[in-house]
Order: sequence, then C-alpha cells, then structure tokens
Amino acid sequence: MKILVAVKRVVDHNVRIRVRPDGSGVETNGVRMSMNPFCKHAVEAAVQLAEAGHASEIVIVSIGPKAVNDVLLTALAMGAHRGILVETDAALETLVIAKLLAKIVGEEQPDLVLLGKQAVDDDSNHVGQMLAALTNRPQATFASEIKVDGTMLHVTREVDYGRETLALSLPAIVTADLRLNSPRNAALPMVMKARSKPLAIRPVAELGIDLTPRLTIETISPPPERVAGSSVGSVSELVAIIAADVNAMEAI
Repeated sequence: MKILVAVKRVVDHNVRIRVRPDGSGVETNGVRMSMNPFCKHAVEAAVQLAEAGHASEIVIVSIGPKAVNDVLLTALAMGAHRGILVETDAALETLVIAKLLAKIVGEEQPDLVLLGKQAVDDDSNHVGQMLAALTNRPQATFASEIKVDGTMLHVTREVDYGRETLALSLPAIVTADLRLNSPRNAALPMVMKARSKPLAIRPVAELGIDLTPRLTIETISPPPERVAGSSVGSVSELVAIIAADVNAMEAI
C-alpha cells in the first residue's frame, strides 16, 4: 500500500497568537513555526502502518514557501520515505489547496491519503472533505483508530453520541484526530538521515490550478480579554449571582 500524507506548516501551538496591527491577519514574521499537530498524528499513523507491514511507501506533501522544508524534513525523520513541496508564496484558500492536492493524488495514485482533521491556524476543517469530493474517494474524518483488513479500512471516529466504526474500500481519504496516536520525536540520527531522502520541489504553476482567491478578509481582530474572576463570601451570595444571571438571560 502506498500512503500520501499532506502536512501544513503553522505557527507553533506553544506560541501565543498575535494579530497584526493592521488587522490583515495573524503575525508570522519572527514567530516559531512547526508542523500542524493534527498533521503530525497523520504522519505517525502512516509510519505505524508501514511498520506493521501494511504500507511500502509513505510520501509527504506540503504546499507553501521554501521554509516549509522544515516540516517536510520532520516528517521524513519520523519515517516517511520521500517528500514533495508544492512551492508558492501565495496565501491559498482551502479549495485551492484541495485542488492542488487532488493533482498530486492523481499523479501519485496512493491507496490511502492521510491528513490532519484541521489546521490550528484557521480551524477550517475543509481540505480533507474537499479532497475526497474532488478525487471521488470514500472518506472518514476525525479518525481515532485505523485498522487495515485487506483492501478495506476500518476507521473508528468519535461522534456526539459516542463512537462509530466505518468500513471504507481503498483507495480512501482519512483525516486524523489527536486521539489517533502519540507522535514520536525523531532522534538526531533520523533527522540527519532525513536530509538524504528524496525531496522534490514543484513550482505551483506547474500544476495548472487557478490560485485566484474567492474570499475577501476584511479584518481580523483578537478575541476580547477575559474578565478576571472573583470570590464570593458565601453559598447564598453565589446563588444570588446565578439567579440574577438566569433572570437576565430570560429577559433577553
């Protein structure tokens, strides 16, 4: 089985997000960047499937500027076999990203495509579903467990009422949730070895996709600061505050 994993470079999840003073977006200059956490779980899932003998090749793909090479090298150090960078400095919308990935899927013909369920920078949760539609492949989102059974996948996902398990025929698209696994930290020898693995750089123009944005972002602003909590002197005082809040809600 051949697995293609799509990964995204985002502001590191340990960094406090700051909005640019002009409201045009999130500040990324001089900010630590890393692989999207959900994407890292997708890479780990692919490596575990290879270690279990279910996959013979893992291809990592990412879209963005040359700086994206660092997350590709991280994935290669985790155990992927080769990488593809679709190089562009443009800020791309999710539909364009899905179309570019569909082109790569058409060229590579993987049996399984793994993605993070969403990216922590925009939380869109679009690309996996759009890619499934564009490639006409069955999909399972928010996967917390993946099992291979011949040409079938059994994917467990958490839903509002508990868990459900879906049976998908390959080739398929699966998006990873945080509960899927615990991603490994690549040791230094693996990081050094990753630099010798194949990494193809593809100019975005080569794929022939219209990158014209269809959405206009008027402004971005940070959420209001939380009001500090306060202590109450007694249970009766707390009850009175709750009752006042309930009355206020009912009046609305």
